[in-house]
Amino acid sequence: MRHASWLDTRARFVASTRRDGTLLDLGSSDGETLRHLRELRPDLNLIACDLQGAPETYPPDTRYLQADLVHDVLDLPNNSVDAVTCMHLVEHLSDLEPMFREVARVLVPGGRAYFETPHAKTVDFPHCPEESPVAFTLNFYDDNTHVAPVLPSRMQALAYSVGLQSGRSGISRNLVFALSHLVYRFRPWSRQRLTAYVHWRGWSAYAMASKASK
Repeated sequence: MRHASWLDTRARFVASTRRDGTLLDLGSSDGETLRHLRELRPDLNLIACDLQGAPETYPPDTRYLQADLVHDVLDLPNNSVDAVTCMHLVEHLSDLEPMFREVARVLVPGGRAYFETPHAKTVDFPHCPEESPVAFTLNFYDDNTHVAPVLPSRMQALAYSVGLQSGRSGISRNLVFALSHLVYRFRPWSRQRLTAYVHWRGWSAYAMASKASK
């Protein structure tokens, strides 16, 4: 993706972050997203935030903040972060406003945020096939920690309510993965086939926001 970031919605966002900037990833979990971010932009200063993260698996030099994003204030100064990514976290939170307030606080003027979540239509997706060799969330409720679907319009409204400017929204896809569904659909179930399927169907929705430049 480093030389063709336009093929992937997430990569396109991250690639446009200023050189040597600071990127905060909310809900870093086991660090899979962080590792992809490091491969895409090795120049970025990464900050990971999670209530129960796994900092030992994060890329070297990643700063780890342990925080409850419903109740805690982030240990970061105002206007200190160039970009924020939040991948598949909002659907797990009972209250989203505190996190959006913190995003608005820590972003530098001109900074941007990217929020991604399962599309509302995933409540009608099939469940993961029993013959699948890996556990995989296809239907929204395959993950019992999901609270409720969050529409991009709601994320944009929350961003606006805390002083951010709403940006683009839509379906998040990797076009290479999506097109590979045309091949994998004829093969036995695997993580690759499931990944291709969800990108083909458009499983994830996203919304962007930014902080006004002074």
